[in-house]
Amino acid sequence: MDVKMNEATNNRPQGDRLIAAPHVFINLQSYIKQLKSEEAWQKNDRNAITVFKTEGVTVVVVAMHANAEINDNVVNGILTLQVLEGSVEVVVNGTTESISQRQMLAIERQVSHHIKATEDSFLLLTINGKE
Repeated sequence: MDVKMNEATNNRPQGDRLIAAPHVFINLQSYIKQLKSEEAWQKNDRNAITVFKTEGVTVVVVAMHANAEINDNVVNGILTLQVLEGSVEVVVNGTTESISQRQMLAIERQVSHHIKATEDSFLLLTINGKE
């Protein structure tokens, strides 16, 4: 397996970070703290950071302010959504699921869904399958 780094950007000038290797340690609390400290969290209704990415799996920590929404989202892989902090409502096929801390939801590939934060929330999204 190749080692893959995500390069520094204007939004994250702190430097490169490891996102793929034979093993990648992911400190979720550290990423939540980072997301909260970034200008994007102060100015926008959400912020996110990819913490692991290979050809078949992508893992993203998402920060959403209360009432922030991700509308009509569809992904090519199977999506798991885990609430790390806060709570969200997810609408899938007309059914609303309320998901709170330490709960998760799995959504089959190509199924449209809508996510709304009911309070400031931090999610761990994992997409399994090629994007």
